[in-house]
Amino acid sequence: MKVALVYDRVNKWGGAERLLLALHDIFPDAPLYTAVYSAKKAPWAEVFPKIIPSFLQKFPFSAYHELYAPLMPLAFESFNFSRYDLVISVTSEAAKGIITVPGTRHICYMLTPTRYLWSGYKDYFKNEWIRFLATPIVEYLSFWDKQAAQRPDKIIAISEEVKKRIKKYYGRSSQVIYPPVMLENRRLINSRPSNFKNSSSIIHHPPSEPYYLIVSRLVPYKKIDIAIKAFNKLGLPLKIIGTGSQKNRLKAMAGPNIEFLGNLTDEELVKYYKKCVALVFPGKEDFGLTVLEAQSFGKPVVAYEGGGVKETVISKKTGLFFSPQTEKELMEKIKEFQNTRFDSKDARKQAKKFDIENFKRRFLEVIESSN
Repeated sequence: MKVALVYDRVNKWGGAERLLLALHDIFPDAPLYTAVYSAKKAPWAEVFPKIIPSFLQKFPFSAYHELYAPLMPLAFESFNFSRYDLVISVTSEAAKGIITVPGTRHICYMLTPTRYLWSGYKDYFKNEWIRFLATPIVEYLSFWDKQAAQRPDKIIAISEEVKKRIKKYYGRSSQVIYPPVMLENRRLINSRPSNFKNSSSIIHHPPSEPYYLIVSRLVPYKKIDIAIKAFNKLGLPLKIIGTGSQKNRLKAMAGPNIEFLGNLTDEELVKYYKKCVALVFPGKEDFGLTVLEAQSFGKPVVAYEGGGVKETVISKKTGLFFSPQTEKELMEKIKEFQNTRFDSKDARKQAKKFDIENFKRRFLEVIESSN
């Protein structure tokens, strides 16, 4: 069976990219199609036998994909998949809109319906002038996005939360298969290149004193600013792993008890998970893979009670939830956390439900059942 993988953009690192590597582990010969590809920003993608970007790759400033949002539909519709028996799209935007011929099955693994068009519209277009100027483009993309969501032969959702959104915004039914936890799988770590190399060549080693940990891209909807404000007032040590568009803003507002570590290799990341007190998760995520990564090392989680995290954390057993999504509530929950005992065995047991072998088995069952 000839298989191809499709992903929105290969120019960053996060939970979705780990998911792509899990699919690569199942289909090692499958090429990866995408709108734009940056080898510098995505060294993890070196393991794919071939990466095929769209015509947007040749455009100036293609790394700033937001500039070309109106062209994303055409970029994915321009690919030819007639030689493949199966195409698997992994998407939170336009990759679901690929066009396949009869005889080629298209299974879409949906991370979420396009966030800036639907569930996150108000967050992305808070400014009235930007909202006004963007209205014609948003209306066009919303129409196309809903039509494109009808093209896959089958849709798989990453969580029950996303399954509800797919039904709400696209009117389609879907099946849930949770993404796998992969960090504890040493074979997978050692079989591919390190995801990042620090430009300073400094190897990070976690400190011996207790600290809280955030592992996240530094973008607005992750709500890292809530955690920074809370920890500024608490004065407790907080380590933040990851980078993104809000890095400079967040650094400027952080106190001396908060350290930004940038992107680390998997080996370094594992060390930080193992030695932290708990993972702090202030945003509303579609799933939240880092929450399970922390639990796989026996660490509890303090998370905002919203989105997919409610499916992965057991309240008062493997973590605590705070709500509403404010610094005050997070501070109160951190104080409660300090007076609560957790058994690391419970966290590891919870994470085990999401291991990669279980993911592979379920994914292959879906493929076989759709033949």
